Amino acid sequence: MLAIEDIFTEISSLKPLDKLRLIEKILNSLNQPDKSIEKIWANEAEERIKAYENGLISTVNEEEVFKKYKRN
Repeated sequence: MLAIEDIFTEISSLKPLDKLRLIEKILNSLNQPDKSIEKIWANEAEERIKAYENGLISTVNEEEVFKKYKRN
């Protein structure tokens, strides 16, 4: 496996647009969704919807949320 410096030397000669494409590919490779976490969040969302529909929780409007967390 190439060391980071070796890789950098290899890509240094690339055109700027090719470097950007490479950066995009690297960033996309870091953003792979974790299916197990997505399933947990989907279940959480479903449970919250059920709780709302059953009157167990209420909503808060956007203005109240931003007011609560507004920095002075």
